[in-house]
Amino acid sequence: MTSKAQDVLLADLPHETEEVIGDRGYDSNRIRLSLADRNITACIPPKKNRKSKPPYDWHLYKKRHLIENMFAKLKDWRRVATRYDRCAHTFMSAIQIAASFIFYLKE
Repeated sequence: MTSKAQDVLLADLPHETEEVIGDRGYDSNRIRLSLADRNITACIPPKKNRKSKPPYDWHLYKKRHLIENMFAKLKDWRRVATRYDRCAHTFMSAIQIAASFIFYLKE
């Protein structure tokens, strides 16, 4: 991820964000320092080749699979997966409807 993309994504985080869970691809000192400046806990496992391995909450990181599973289930909805809707607000509405059905019709 380029530094411009990092700056945009980190700037758009809501103010009430307390923790950010990311995979090894987001392990960089720049991201960690940016999050620390905003008092946000970074739960990012270090890359395997990193010399100094910063600590992270392993139990919190394990909850990341819940988010990954939700995205996998959303991709089962053809309208969401192929993004039929051109308007962002209509697309977000389709995601919210699909997420509601997934939540209430747990398999």
